Amino acid sequence: MNITQTAISLNVADVDASADFAKTHFGYQEAMAAEGFVSLQHPAVATNLIFLATGLDTFKPAEIAGSAGQGLLLVFVVDDLDEQFARIRAAGARVVTPPEAEPWGERYCQFADPNGLIWQLVQWM
Repeated sequence: MNITQTAISLNVADVDASADFAKTHFGYQEAMAAEGFVSLQHPAVATNLIFLATGLDTFKPAEIAGSAGQGLLLVFVVDDLDEQFARIRAAGARVVTPPEAEPWGERYCQFADPNGLIWQLVQWM
């Protein structure tokens, strides 16, 4: 198998809100968009983020077309957690968890976007 790209696709109530959050706070750029759909790419990451409007007719299989979010973390490893936390908080993002450390050497913080998706930054100690 030759995988050439990866994407994560998430159903959300407000596509533009999550896309704007990703672009404003995480440096994503719009790759393509249509009604109820936006695909974002990041200059330093090979995984695209796709947001789909909940209930979009083209979503298959229809029986799992609910909103994303419960139990889902979008996790990004960074080398400057405190700096990024301060920047994103100062820009008005809702803080879920301020920086804290886990016993296994992970420092992390979390933010929620307008659709309730949890965006987590991690720095390994």
